[in-house]
Amino acid sequence: MSDAEVSATRRKELGAFLRARREKVTPQQAGLPGSGRRRTPGLRREEVAQLAGIGTTWYTWLEQGRATGVSDQVLDAVARVLRMTDAERRHLAVLSGRAPAKRTPLMEVRPEHTALLEQLLPFPAAVQTDAYDLIAANRTYRHLFGDLDALPVEDRNCAWLLFTDPDWRGALPDEDEVLPDIVARLRGRHAEHRGRGRVGELVTRLQGTSEDFARLWERGDVADDRSRLRRYRSPRAGLLTVHFQSLWLDPDRGSRIVVMVPADDLTRERLVRLAAAVAEDPAWTAPLAAVDGASLVG
Repeated sequence: MSDAEVSATRRKELGAFLRARREKVTPQQAGLPGSGRRRTPGLRREEVAQLAGIGTTWYTWLEQGRATGVSDQVLDAVARVLRMTDAERRHLAVLSGRAPAKRTPLMEVRPEHTALLEQLLPFPAAVQTDAYDLIAANRTYRHLFGDLDALPVEDRNCAWLLFTDPDWRGALPDEDEVLPDIVARLRGRHAEHRGRGRVGELVTRLQGTSEDFARLWERGDVADDRSRLRRYRSPRAGLLTVHFQSLWLDPDRGSRIVVMVPADDLTRERLVRLAAAVAEDPAWTAPLAAVDGASLVG
């Protein structure tokens, strides 16, 4: 795809994103008086334009993907009117070309990364890319929902497994909360990568495989990577309540470490028992990584 085609696609995505956000903001939330029954939900285009202090025609071009050279001031005004979160503002900047595209270089797991995975035991922890690929995992994470190492290499991806693998999907007591959040975070990353590379491939694959993913993708939601309280139902450990945290290892390479920290004493006890049950296995495995200074199996 040429740069011009990428730019046109991004403007189209920007318009769809603005429409989706506009439909979620009520006149009351925007400080407008109630105007009775409406044919469509949310604000009208002319209302957004008026509140943002820009022309209606210019805002209409934004939603139609026809506007170029949009200023930061216009974007800030529109984001304010549409009550965007920080994650949505970041997404707006990416779609408008105000943020650089990310690269997806070779993932490298270094000895300090594997040492961290081992030190975090018995807590489940893994090295992950921003495309959700699982590059390395400690043994508690490996056995949390089955045996990660027994899965095909091309399927060792959290988003893919949660939408397509019955064991991983069955581990979500709150799938109506978790799955939309996964898609919303992936949408932000997809825009940052301009729909290219591993992130683009994953989205295309999921859209063609999972009806649930395709439906949630059409909602246009965007979310960030803040810590979340999550519940998981592990076949070997039982019901777990954890603080799911995502911590950067190397932002330039898109690598991070994800760790599940127990939110209560019962969860801690269950993870300790799971870790003891698999204590004979290697402390960590890295089947997808280029490992610097370490063997593929720890």
